[in-house]
Amino acid sequence: MSLFKKCLHCFQKSRTPSRTESHFKGQPRLPKFAVPKRYDIHLTPDVAACKFVGSVSIDLDIVADTRFLVLNAAELSINPGSVSFSNLTSSKVFKASKVGMVEADEILVLDFAETLPKGMGVLAIGFNGILNDKMKGFYRSTYEHNGEKKNMAVTQFEPVYARQCFPCWDEAAFKAKFKMTLLDVPSELVALSNMPVIEEKLHGHLKTVYYQQSPVMSTYLVAAVIGLFDYIEAHTSDGIKVRVYCQVGKANQGKFALGVAVQTLGFYKDYLDIPYPLPKLDMVAIPDFAAGAMENYGLVTYRETALLYDDQHSAAANKQRVATVVAHELAHQWFGNLVTMEWWTDLWLNEGFATWMSYLAKDKLFPEWKIWTQFFDQESSEGLRLDGLAESHPIEVEVNHASEIDEIFDMISYKKGASIIRMLRDYLGGQNFQKSLATYIKRHELSNARTEDLRAALQEGCGVPVNKIMNSWTKQKGYPVVSVKMKKQTLEIEQSQFLYSGSRGDGHWIIPMTFCCGEYTSRKSFLLEKKSETHNIKDFLSDTNKSSDPAHSWIKLNVEQIGFFRVKYDEGLAAKLRYAIENKNLSVTDRLGILDDSFAICMARQMSLTSLLTFMDAYREELEHTVLSNLIKITDKVGRVVADARPELMNYIKQFFIGLFLYSAEKLGWDPKQGESHLDAMSRGDIFTALAMLGHKETLNEATSRFHAFLDNRNTPLLHPDIRKAAYVAVMQKVSSSNKAGYESLLRVYREADLSQEKTRVLGSLTSSPDQGIILEALNFALSSEVRSQDAVFGLAVSKEGREVAWKWLKDNWDRIWATYGNGHLLTRFVSSVVSPFASTEKVKEVKQFFANRTKPSMNRTLKQSIEQVRINAKWVQNIGKEKDLAETVKKLAIRKN
Repeated sequence: MSLFKKCLHCFQKSRTPSRTESHFKGQPRLPKFAVPKRYDIHLTPDVAACKFVGSVSIDLDIVADTRFLVLNAAELSINPGSVSFSNLTSSKVFKASKVGMVEADEILVLDFAETLPKGMGVLAIGFNGILNDKMKGFYRSTYEHNGEKKNMAVTQFEPVYARQCFPCWDEAAFKAKFKMTLLDVPSELVALSNMPVIEEKLHGHLKTVYYQQSPVMSTYLVAAVIGLFDYIEAHTSDGIKVRVYCQVGKANQGKFALGVAVQTLGFYKDYLDIPYPLPKLDMVAIPDFAAGAMENYGLVTYRETALLYDDQHSAAANKQRVATVVAHELAHQWFGNLVTMEWWTDLWLNEGFATWMSYLAKDKLFPEWKIWTQFFDQESSEGLRLDGLAESHPIEVEVNHASEIDEIFDMISYKKGASIIRMLRDYLGGQNFQKSLATYIKRHELSNARTEDLRAALQEGCGVPVNKIMNSWTKQKGYPVVSVKMKKQTLEIEQSQFLYSGSRGDGHWIIPMTFCCGEYTSRKSFLLEKKSETHNIKDFLSDTNKSSDPAHSWIKLNVEQIGFFRVKYDEGLAAKLRYAIENKNLSVTDRLGILDDSFAICMARQMSLTSLLTFMDAYREELEHTVLSNLIKITDKVGRVVADARPELMNYIKQFFIGLFLYSAEKLGWDPKQGESHLDAMSRGDIFTALAMLGHKETLNEATSRFHAFLDNRNTPLLHPDIRKAAYVAVMQKVSSSNKAGYESLLRVYREADLSQEKTRVLGSLTSSPDQGIILEALNFALSSEVRSQDAVFGLAVSKEGREVAWKWLKDNWDRIWATYGNGHLLTRFVSSVVSPFASTEKVKEVKQFFANRTKPSMNRTLKQSIEQVRINAKWVQNIGKEKDLAETVKKLAIRKN
């Protein structure tokens, strides 16, 4: 007997609620007795009272004999008397004899007195719920209008929160059409849904809004927003109406995003050879929003910081952030909405492609941003960082329960996924890859897909064995480090799994490999399929007498960092690369990649810190934004670990790091220059923030002076938005419990700011103080009612002096944090931000003991990853403590002049 028939037989033997419900407990997926085809949803939200009433009629295809219907519902009160099923071929109405909820699994079990007839029918359910304050399901967000605090109603259904708004088959594979009606909406409010409005009927001060029926889509993409908004609009070349909605008075801040959206829709249409499928696109800035944005079909919702740009008070980094998020969400209209992953195991088909496509769009719209030079620093490097942990997971990750889904919205699905796509495109060729993607989208539009469907389309379109390559990257976690040695004129190449723990994993990959010798015109490509190979490069070296010319004797593997792996060079090859870096013989991305790999290899204790610092010295005259950005991150992490391992060297380390950044600081200066690049504008803020954190006296004094001018005049040109974070951090370096003037001034800036980006800049600076009393005060402020709950995580960037304060604060406030952030990535960010910086095995025991009975499935993986990072840090500290030449090297580097 099949498992399905066996289960169904058991269901039919029992009629008691407890036994009926128990049959469905703990199942990863809903049973497939019935398939939803269409939802007719009626919602009556009361935004003032923060509650709603609703009803849903679901057109169902009963495909197997059953007297049970099992669907999802959570945080809803179901009206049992309202539940009925009507068969379309007869007039018979079946009333549910029992209505049971399994809260742990968020399912609604409807037990009918007799077997339901196969074929089409309509399931009707009435319900009511609360507009919660958790930023999920159907929730409330607050805003001020004319000095009065008001509510708006907002939906956030991804990944599994549609069930908190209406009972439904809340799985991506159960795609259906949706017809939305919003009732009793105050007439002055804007009411939006996925589709255009058909009709509005006024009755007194209220209105009922009817919307067009949607195309087939998944429940997590259904959306509604009700609130007071201004908007601006434009049209694409093929007539799609695009609008940006925001709080009253902020419409001008939506202009940049609107322009990006209109151009991006056109670019994606041309690239994929499929037009945007809906008649309109609305983008809405929501004051309270847990994620960066949400790609709801035709109604994309955003944090204000990800959609609004103020010409006077937003920084260059804010501008790029808006373009990035808009391009990402609009890519989802094809990758995720039109073609949806079948189950969350294949989330990367949504998020990896949306991330990668956003770079294509930004490169098209803003070529001067050199966005592909930023890809490695912002995407690949971050993906490599997480995937170097033993507690990482494959791209195709098993998801056995809905409670596990939130934790896979991480750097593997987004950043590693995008990096693997980029690597495949480079290997297969741009045109072939583009045609294959168009085929994949056309073949699966209005349906679902799995990774094997993408592989099949790529293999057909490119004519190469894509399966064996992709499988090695998507079905196993981790990535390789490729060790390379030069013997005579032969390269000896060996791959092994890279782990920060220093141990050797057993992974094996098929690696699209590239290398060049001395110049970028002589490049070789091949597949590294074995554990080790040798390559004779005599012809490469003899062409231009490269072996005797230092400027042309370098050898670089993984050209332009296209491949998702690290490279470890022997001492001779590393020395030649160092010379090439100093003399700018390597491309920006290759300089960046070598730096990032060297740092990772050092953390894994396969390179001494002495060697890493000596190598970093080659970057003293670096001016490129992406390299500087990576260098800043590395100096922060190295500074923290040296403070634990060799605190007596900290003053020398700081002086060395200041020396690394002074050249670029002098070139950039404090004030914007006419005609300067977007990247230089971003670098200015990063460099001066780093120098402030390092305690550079001249930077602290200049930044503080400019801050005081800003306090007197918020529009002063002396504190451009690009350098405000640097000024705020500088101010906090001088604050103490006995001298809180700077801290209080920053709080005043926070309270007076209307721009969300300004508020997060302040929040991200308050805990940079070295004073533990101030850090505790700043952490408490982050949890206060003055800070929107989604923004509190910005206040967790504590200085190294504040680690223990933050840990004690987290423990003391855990119940409150749990109550506010009891699901999703915000809770995990609290845990990882506070736990990961530690570097002692004793702290591991303390953390494990505290969380022994305080965890939940959505944070298990993050907790394990954070604990693993603490162990890695601890081993690194021990290793550094034993380095004999470190002190002498650091002292020499500290006094070296540019």
